Amino acid sequence: MKRVAILISGGGSNMLRLLDSMAGDHPARPVLVGSNDPAASGLAKAAAQGVPTVAIDHRAFASRTEFEAALLEPLLAAEPDIICLAGFMRILTPDFTRRFAGRMLNIHPSLLPKYPGLHTHARAIEAGDAEAGATVHEVTADLDAGPILGQARVPVLPGETPDTLAARVLVQEHRLYPEVLRRFAAGDRKPVLL
Repeated sequence: MKRVAILISGGGSNMLRLLDSMAGDHPARPVLVGSNDPAASGLAKAAAQGVPTVAIDHRAFASRTEFEAALLEPLLAAEPDIICLAGFMRILTPDFTRRFAGRMLNIHPSLLPKYPGLHTHARAIEAGDAEAGATVHEVTADLDAGPILGQARVPVLPGETPDTLAARVLVQEHRLYPEVLRRFAAGDRKPVLL
């Protein structure tokens, strides 16, 4: 049984889908939900499901390296086999990502390699793309550039706004991430395509 830690920065809607999926014959179980924001509402939601939580406020540290050192303590204590970033809005240093190479996943709201970083939905609409979507990938030192483990596509509709597109993409994120985690935890890295 694989041990999974999930890192969030906000409400944790993808985190909740991952927690819900890790039951029954699933090859993984959650051991920790952590956040860089003590006010993240997802922490209370995880605690309500009986999952241990921790908050390490990134604003209390002078550098990214100091924040990561503080985050590592509870993370390593939980002994995760897999770390899932689920709306974790901090860029991690190469040293941190290397420590968990091949074991850290992230979900990004675009069809990578298109639109790494922020404002993905607006960028897709401005470019006139016919479709948008979400990608689950392995985390590497390069932002949103690791090996792709799954993608879900949605059409960009006439009159689309970044908010309407984001809402439709999020529905697919909630399907995609649990499916990728299930496969990944079972040792299968073949991409999931929805």
